[in-house]
Amino acid sequence: MASTLNKRLELHEMLKNICDNVYFSPPSSHKLKYPCIVYNRDFTKVNYGDNAPYTLDTRYSLTVIDPDPDSEIVPQIERLQKCSFDRHFVSDDLNHDVFTIYY
Repeated sequence: MASTLNKRLELHEMLKNICDNVYFSPPSSHKLKYPCIVYNRDFTKVNYGDNAPYTLDTRYSLTVIDPDPDSEIVPQIERLQKCSFDRHFVSDDLNHDVFTIYY
């Protein structure tokens, strides 16, 4: 079973291929560069076999933040496996598109 850290780093690299500015759980004091992708771990589903963890399915919340309401990043994220669109909102004149992805 691949470690959670290794899988998260794989996800991070995959997102870096879509957008240069990718942040994992940045502190609120961190200044973000836009457009960007911000993601954090949201939930882990554990499947058991013989009373031991067999598989771990980690869910991440992923947000594309872009001043452009027609962000070119969003369609690329929508095409990722095990990814679904949750909602869109605008805050501080920035467009936020929120997705859920299992990785």
